[in-house]
Amino acid sequence: MRFPVLAAKLIVHYLGDAMARQRDAQVTFRLNRDLVRRIDRLAREAGRRRSEVLREAAEAYVDLAEGGTGERPAERVRDLIGSLKTGVPDLAARHSEYLQRTLRRGR
Repeated sequence: MRFPVLAAKLIVHYLGDAMARQRDAQVTFRLNRDLVRRIDRLAREAGRRRSEVLREAAEAYVDLAEGGTGERPAERVRDLIGSLKTGVPDLAARHSEYLQRTLRRGR
């Protein structure tokens, strides 16, 4: 009696997979091997499939190419500006001096 239930579950799973695949379009294109290795490394590090990484990259590219919000970079991080406490009261006014001093010290 257990076999019919298992078979029914497999059929439902297969039909669900087939319907999901029909919603997506399959696209084939070529990439150079170095880029594929880099994509594979990223996918492996993230524990994801190559196709997931490529779909996410394509979506990000299209979003960016379509213009997104049109905000300047500073506007996108507006909430972060001034949110850190450095303990240096005049860092904004004398940032170049502090940066040069830090670079001379090798840090």
